[in-house]
Amino acid sequence: MCGRYSVATKKLLKEHRQSARYPGIINDPIYNAAPSQALPVVPNTSPDTTALFSWGLLPAWATSTRTNRPINARADSLTQSPMFRTLIGRKRCLVLADGFYEWKKKDSPQQSLFDLPASAGKNKIIRQPYRFTLLSEDLFSFAGLWDEWVDKSTGEVLKTFTIITTEANELVQEVHDRMPVILTSEAEELWLNNDEPVEALLDLLKPYDAAAMKAYPISPLINSPQNNMPEVLNSL
Repeated sequence: MCGRYSVATKKLLKEHRQSARYPGIINDPIYNAAPSQALPVVPNTSPDTTALFSWGLLPAWATSTRTNRPINARADSLTQSPMFRTLIGRKRCLVLADGFYEWKKKDSPQQSLFDLPASAGKNKIIRQPYRFTLLSEDLFSFAGLWDEWVDKSTGEVLKTFTIITTEANELVQEVHDRMPVILTSEAEELWLNNDEPVEALLDLLKPYDAAAMKAYPISPLINSPQNNMPEVLNSL
């Protein structure tokens, strides 16, 4: 699962593959991107621009916004899911990010009253957040799907997206059994290519090379979506 991530990159080199799309779409870094927020994506229908879509897919056929809005889509069941199977061939996007977060559960029984904050209490389970980035800490893209929902009573158009997940690589496995699909620069272009067959697109949805990534424990400040501050990225 991917339930929180960051788009905190402050500056891109001119030669970076996303430099033409990224500038101007975000005025402030996003350290703690959370579901329902408007976040930067590159849709396949407009591959040279970046737009702000709401995280949590609302399908075009939904009768209201109260419909369940999944933030993730499993790569291994895309073609079987009624919500996603028509989107894989028509509505794909790059979800811009520079890191994502996962929480590792660990048992930490309290030995005395003075164990805090190392322990949350007797026999309580602590969830330690970790941040995952590329070794370069550079901007990258998740593979995403998007859709457009129209409110028939007002004509309002709502564009939303979901992030595709796959099995975890060796690094992420230490914390969680799944991870978001991170696309290589070559895979990004194929993912946006409207002529690419679905079978070839599905082959792109694999775990990213663990040797090209790193992870570190971070502050529990990340636990609250309201904490959008650079301190949430600080390692422990």
